[in-house]
Amino acid sequence: MLRSCNPATGEIVATYPFMSDAEVEQCVVSARTTFLQWRSSQFSERRTLMLRLAHVLRQYKQAASEMMTIEMGKPIAQSLAEVEKCAWCCEYFATNAEEMLAPVTIPTEYSESGVYFQPMGVLFAIMPWNFPFWQVFRFVAPALMAENTVVVKHSPEVTGCALMIQEIIRNAGFPEGTYTAVLATHQQAANIIAHQHISAVTFTGSTKAGKTVAAIAGANAKKCVLELGGSDPYIILDDADLRYAAETCVQARIVNSGQSCVAAKRFIVMNSIRRQFEELFVEFMQSKVVGNPLDSATHIGPLARTDLRDTLWQQTTQSIANGATVLLQGGSTERGAYFTPMVLTDVQQGMPAYSQELFGPVAAIISVDTEEDAIHVANDSDYGLGSAVFTSDTERGKRVALALDTGVCAVNDFVKSDPRLPFGGVKDSGFGRELSVFGIREFVTVKTLCVA
Repeated sequence: MLRSCNPATGEIVATYPFMSDAEVEQCVVSARTTFLQWRSSQFSERRTLMLRLAHVLRQYKQAASEMMTIEMGKPIAQSLAEVEKCAWCCEYFATNAEEMLAPVTIPTEYSESGVYFQPMGVLFAIMPWNFPFWQVFRFVAPALMAENTVVVKHSPEVTGCALMIQEIIRNAGFPEGTYTAVLATHQQAANIIAHQHISAVTFTGSTKAGKTVAAIAGANAKKCVLELGGSDPYIILDDADLRYAAETCVQARIVNSGQSCVAAKRFIVMNSIRRQFEELFVEFMQSKVVGNPLDSATHIGPLARTDLRDTLWQQTTQSIANGATVLLQGGSTERGAYFTPMVLTDVQQGMPAYSQELFGPVAAIISVDTEEDAIHVANDSDYGLGSAVFTSDTERGKRVALALDTGVCAVNDFVKSDPRLPFGGVKDSGFGRELSVFGIREFVTVKTLCVA
């Protein structure tokens, strides 16, 4: 039985039965049947439906935002913004997909030669709870515009969101079978990956689970795209605007109450400006409101589950026991799954705050002496998703950014996913890209055509 539980109150919101094996099989078969028709649709038809989907999303904006907030604790202002971002994503791919997938001519000795982009078939997506709508739509919008159909297993915590997304897509006029939500067990999900009708897999979630998905996909010769965890380094150089840097870094740390793979995690600060940065960082962190996620004034809501709260508490207390200094005291609370913000400094190798992903509002400050030391510490991680550099010298910032082992880097800003730009990581943060022309081309067959 699947359970939706409000993490702010501990109240059970709803329960849902798992599908039977026969029901799961029917979902996959239906998606395949629909694909055989959908692959013949015209761009103009898909464009009209995708633009209508953006409109319907906005009609559902309040209901969808409240569902997200109730099921996983996201502050309501961020939930509303998430729905709007999904609508933007639909509009972007509706407008640009045809050009992105246009045939490419490559001059050779043939009379005609080049590349065509054709749909792969039925795609299987395993989605996380932390961005219940955005994670789905940033995959679904390009996938459907590329003539694929999709089967989605969402995280158990946000089953209500999964079913609402299916309702929204059908209300927009997409044929049944283009998007199908399956309420599946882990074993059923493994069976779906191996199913003969599934052409490729995308997964967003933990590194451990992602490696399991990749192993099953590889054993069945299925392509997969993985967007996994992160311990994103933010480097603050000695010529940075410290007040701006501190304010931006705090915002980057607390987005989604700190529960984002691409949220800032490690703050690598040069010693000459460390104390001033720490004071400003604590000042801005203390100004953030922790409270009821349905209140628009709330910046930080509860974590999604109490076990996540408890894990974060273990990571922080172990780091403190190993020598980290507490600049701002916070931590686990008795009510709901709340975790009040903490700021740690003197973080060093051997501490969880140095090497592990902290999924919640805990900041780890690491001091260094030189720019070279900052780059070394930033790259001293198994992860490689996002990163940022703060400096008044743009060329210096670009040089440092290009030396960082991450898939995404910002100079004088925090990392945000954007439909126009590719998004993804390296090392244990995964492989493949979502969004932009690079994302839509992940799930198409690149077919070479030569005419003598």
